[in-house]
Amino acid sequence: MPKDRRGGFPTHWTVREGARAALLIHCSLAHKGAWSGVAERLDPSLRMTAFDLPGHGRSGDWDGRGDYQAVSVAMARDLIDGQADLIGHSFGATVALRLAVERPELVRSLTMIEPVFFAVLSGEASSVVAEHYASYAVITDALECGRAEDAARSFMADWGVGIPWSEIAETKRNYAVQRIGQIRDIEPEIYHDRAGLISRLGGLDLPVMIVNGTQSPAVMSVICDRLAARIPGAVRRHIDGAGHMVPITHPGPVADCIARFLGLKPSRE
Repeated sequence: MPKDRRGGFPTHWTVREGARAALLIHCSLAHKGAWSGVAERLDPSLRMTAFDLPGHGRSGDWDGRGDYQAVSVAMARDLIDGQADLIGHSFGATVALRLAVERPELVRSLTMIEPVFFAVLSGEASSVVAEHYASYAVITDALECGRAEDAARSFMADWGVGIPWSEIAETKRNYAVQRIGQIRDIEPEIYHDRAGLISRLGGLDLPVMIVNGTQSPAVMSVICDRLAARIPGAVRRHIDGAGHMVPITHPGPVADCIARFLGLKPSRE
């Protein structure tokens, strides 16, 4: 498990050997191990690299300064030698999208699973969108009042694996509490498109698949549909019965989706 500087940041990653390169980018409050179930089921011909985002897992601590998403993109960029299939989940999917838009020559294909790119909802006034913003306000209000555990509890209720907070292992609760403040660091990019991705989505000229769970917060389906409408030829897929943390809770169906999209052998159960 190598550790070195990538994108100028102390980065920890793992590699599953194979011929065809793929880069896996995890969600907020997780770590590279979140991909283990999916990776174990994918064709061994895929050379899968998974890394820890800033302040997560065994990568360096995040000091709260600078563009968090840009640092994450730089780390991802420096882990690609030639071209790679990008596979991202949640915030990790927005990192993969930004890398594909900014450096398309490095990207063979792009898979976005539950991409939390709320900026594509700008101007929408539906009840689904309003419900999301109300839920998000509960989290940010708790953070502003210094109630990190309340914020983490509310966040995990919407975006976790569907387990009540009291039943989550204490180590995992502490991990979430320690990192919950980082959701404010990614807000300019995922809510306000500070990187200016939306106007460039129509220029993406590579295979794109967008996946969401049917039991995820309703706003995710809207985001995925809006992205698919803006990206030429984007493929939409749904994982029945899955919530937001679908790579962890439904690794088999996710691996099947990826395998079919990439033209690989069906996943191995």
